[in-house]
Amino acid sequence: MSSAASGSSLRVYAVRLGPGQELLTSLVAFVEERGLRAPFIVTCVGSVTKATLRLANASAENTNQVIRLSERMEIVSLVGTLNKEAHLHICLADKDGRTVGGHVLGDLEVFTTAEVVVGEATDLQFTREMDPSTGFPELLVQTCSQTN
Repeated sequence: MSSAASGSSLRVYAVRLGPGQELLTSLVAFVEERGLRAPFIVTCVGSVTKATLRLANASAENTNQVIRLSERMEIVSLVGTLNKEAHLHICLADKDGRTVGGHVLGDLEVFTTAEVVVGEATDLQFTREMDPSTGFPELLVQTCSQTN
């Protein structure tokens, strides 16, 4: 399955989350409150005290390649799409600068701050559809008329 779309106008939002907030659910709530149709992460800096990540070795048949982290970590990178079934990948650095990354499952508890810039492709809509070849819901990009 593959999908392609023409270019789109861009709208940008800045969000700052504070200590104790859960990053993934907060961003999904932000997107839903504003009715964003094709949202994605532009950039993010901050820190977390917990994270649950699915590792690259996971497959549709074996999704239990999961790690749960519980320490103060810097957000080195956060990328992905934020539609209702968000697909985010994160890279975190520990106190010694060692990094770990993976698919965000949740539990991203903000330590001091998370400064996130969210973009929206205003002429597109992101949805997900199960792809039998991967066993995961994969991104579909559709062109839509601008209504907001």
